[in-house]
Amino acid sequence: MKEINAQDGSKSSTLCFGCMQFGGTADAAASQAMFEACKEAGINFFDTAHTYTGGSSERMLGQFAKLDREKLIVATKAGYTGGSGRNNIIRQFDESRLRLGLDTVDILYLHRWDPETPLQETFETLGALQRSGKIRYIGVSNFAAWQVMKAQAAADIAGTRIDITQPMYSLVKRQAEVELFPMALSEEIAVAPYSPLGSGLLTGKYCSGGTGRLSTDKRYAARYGQKWMLEAARSLSELAAEQGIDAATLSVAWAAQNAAVTAPIISARNVEQLKPSLDAKDVMLSAAVYARMEALSPRPAPATDRLEEANS
Repeated sequence: MKEINAQDGSKSSTLCFGCMQFGGTADAAASQAMFEACKEAGINFFDTAHTYTGGSSERMLGQFAKLDREKLIVATKAGYTGGSGRNNIIRQFDESRLRLGLDTVDILYLHRWDPETPLQETFETLGALQRSGKIRYIGVSNFAAWQVMKAQAAADIAGTRIDITQPMYSLVKRQAEVELFPMALSEEIAVAPYSPLGSGLLTGKYCSGGTGRLSTDKRYAARYGQKWMLEAARSLSELAAEQGIDAATLSVAWAAQNAAVTAPIISARNVEQLKPSLDAKDVMLSAAVYARMEALSPRPAPATDRLEEANS
């Protein structure tokens, strides 16, 4: 597993905090309280993006991070809107640095794949930013394994490399296990997966009549609305009760225990909601519990198996 380090050389924490709610469902006081709770728990890895909450997320994170800057790993993303062309990356990243109040951002991710822009233009731009000292690591978010490798070839020509990738990954969204995780291990690319709680499904709140994004947002309802996913969440809650541990803690610990994973990205609206995810940093699942969790959801067939089926 590739290491990502802070400027003072310290290794990234085993969990990353996603600041997507800063300035949105979390006001300034709640956001700072979560940031401080993370630091107290030993988290030094914080993730945001140019598009989050109209820039408030970056501004708040930058303000909170000032005192311990060299001890922290600060990541942001560009290119979710406007594509991954040179001018758009530079414009958005300059705006992000201004909001964050930072001369150097530790990780800059491409927020998503851009089929319209030549990869060489994109990675020559990122390489130049890296050589100038404005970014330390280059990342990609929401890329398939083939897209990462295609981009890595362009990065190599540009004299740089992709250091980290950010896929979706949870007990009910396991596609990353098929090709992306093996690729990351083989190519020494760090992995910081997001949504280890399945956008709240795996906390069990929907099983008991709770509401949230899955009940109010059609996109999330479609993503996590399959019957087997709800059944998996219900079974996970039963297992959690049996083990005397929160279902959210189990879910994050399960994602973190994959050999390819550097740090799952956790998030919340307040400290109370955050605590079960934070608790996962101290949890090592037994082989028996891990296996029982694995059995709650379909495991996608490895790429080799699918190739053999296609050739049979």
